[in-house]
Amino acid sequence: MTTPPVRIAYFTDLLCVWAYVAQIKVDELKRHFQDRIELDYHFLTLFGNTHTRLVEGWRERGGIEAYGRHVQHIGRDFPHVEIHPQVWQHNRPYSSMGCHLFLKAVSLLEQDGLISPEPRPEWAGRSLFEETIWRLRQAFFRDLQDIGRLDCQRAIAAQLDLPWEAIRERLENGAACAAFHTDLEIRERYGVRGSPTFILNEGRQILYGNVGYKIIEANIHELLERPQDQASWC
Repeated sequence: MTTPPVRIAYFTDLLCVWAYVAQIKVDELKRHFQDRIELDYHFLTLFGNTHTRLVEGWRERGGIEAYGRHVQHIGRDFPHVEIHPQVWQHNRPYSSMGCHLFLKAVSLLEQDGLISPEPRPEWAGRSLFEETIWRLRQAFFRDLQDIGRLDCQRAIAAQLDLPWEAIRERLENGAACAAFHTDLEIRERYGVRGSPTFILNEGRQILYGNVGYKIIEANIHELLERPQDQASWC
């Protein structure tokens, strides 16, 4: 009997530096496991109001300037990503919610068969939707763009030849909002604490934060190799 693929619910916020750093792990999971895993992308609102979270939340620690230095410090520990020296100092998005709505609209295009879900070798095996997520993160952390702005999102859509009118329709008719609301419901169901979070085994295995690749890989192998419907004591 063929083992079904392991389904992974992956929760992130577009403005979370740890999710930016974790992209290399996601790419490696897809390369290593290929069709033995299925990734479902979900978004949450850690940075739903950046003023409240960073300007006020970091006031006693030096404010948003200190948070920007904190993000740069994280970047120095992970040379596979680039972080602009003025990150969070200029072009700060008001919220990550607009980015998430845009991405849910793109995801709906994939579900509706309007864009291909196939991995592309020139994008490290990412699909068009996955590459859109990555381009948004690079635009903010590397290129210092305000990705909360609709014109920035539209420019990225143009880079990737995404059908903007179809995206706009899903933003205007509420379909993207409904899809994002579902993400928030799933987050509540599983008790997701933050970004990034991998949910496996219908919520029985939750890997949150800067978890090492080998730990994620081991959890997936355990699910793939354990016989179906057989309990394990270890």
